Amino acid sequence: MKIGISSYSYHRLVKEGKYTLFDAIEFTRKTGFDVIEFSDFDPPPGKSLESFAADLAKACKEAGLGICDYATHADFLYGSDGDMNREVERLKGRVDISKILGAPLMRHDACWGLKDNTRARTWRDAVKIMAPAIRELTEYAAARGIRTMTENHGIFLQDSARMEELVLAVNHPNYGLLVDMGNFMCADEISINALATVMPYAFHVHAKDFLYKDGAEPRPDDSWFPTRGGNHLRGTIVGHGVVSVGQCIQYIKKCGYDGVLSLEFEGPEEPLDAIKRGYAYLKKFSQA
Repeated sequence: MKIGISSYSYHRLVKEGKYTLFDAIEFTRKTGFDVIEFSDFDPPPGKSLESFAADLAKACKEAGLGICDYATHADFLYGSDGDMNREVERLKGRVDISKILGAPLMRHDACWGLKDNTRARTWRDAVKIMAPAIRELTEYAAARGIRTMTENHGIFLQDSARMEELVLAVNHPNYGLLVDMGNFMCADEISINALATVMPYAFHVHAKDFLYKDGAEPRPDDSWFPTRGGNHLRGTIVGHGVVSVGQCIQYIKKCGYDGVLSLEFEGPEEPLDAIKRGYAYLKKFSQA
């Protein structure tokens, strides 16, 4: 099993101007990761998105790193300012960026919940609305040798039952799931239990960890966020929280998963140290 990292793990450093994506590529190489995946990025002034993607692909090749995935935002329920056709066409452009990167996978969101009851009343209504547009996108991607997937995040579509319903509704072999073992907690679901439902559809897996506090207690500070059920979570170093990461890795291996296991860090700890510690933890369990 290859160990990867999401570029989102460096997000805070990049946002603060302390790091570039090229710095992230070099640190990823030095730490020992096999591959990297890129979240949405903005090109620098004077560069197009296409040319910047080509620059990133070249830097990764020179560093001996594979690129496993490109992750981009999307809304298949409300579209681009209410226009679903425009959203699908925009995302086809992101498939083309994935092709430039050389990423065999592209992760896109599904939606971010119901704004009101005029378009959909329940998550099941939303799934029925979104499925045809998601299918159109994955057919476009399939013709370019890229598989598409949706991650269990965003609260609204996050637990295993809803994710399974989505992938079954799309009903296309080129479409699957990015399974984030930590994110199930955001929907108050036990991670190891959720994997039993979603692993048959897994194209890619994330390792993420959280600290947890019961919703009956006050939120400690702004670094914590609420779950769907009103409990409190805070991102932390992989292996330092309450997610059964080691047990989850053993389970996905038993399921026959041999793709990339990517670290995604989003806690308040110092990112570079957190990434090193998380890598060491994943390496130990992935080789067991």
